[in-house]
Amino acid sequence: MTSSSPTEPRRPLSPNIQLYRPQLTSVLSILNRLTGVLLSIAAIALVIWLLAAAAGPQAYAIVQAALASWMGQVVLFGWTFAFFLHFFGGIRHLVWDTVHGFELRTIYMSGWAVVAASIVTTAVAWIASAYIGR
Repeated sequence: MTSSSPTEPRRPLSPNIQLYRPQLTSVLSILNRLTGVLLSIAAIALVIWLLAAAAGPQAYAIVQAALASWMGQVVLFGWTFAFFLHFFGGIRHLVWDTVHGFELRTIYMSGWAVVAASIVTTAVAWIASAYIGR
């Protein structure tokens, strides 16, 4: 759609994603949706892992071998980060539901806080699991 005033130049009413630089708020919004989808897939993988554990030692060993491979570890790391990003993004949205934090500076501070908290908690979780697994 374009503006209909004869004196104004004809411009699109909605932003063209190819013309605008991504902002933190839009990137986090898109990532929140993507992490929700990834976590749904992770839930299916968790069910497969539990079914393998219930099926017996052979099935469990196959799934464990896949998870212990380098690719399995990369996927688990990604799922861990996705979990924390979605978790902290959800907390951010809960704060917004109380009609707080809508000042531009606060929006960007909370966005970077979500990113930082996700990175830190992912690292802490993986470091803790390395020490527990010894």
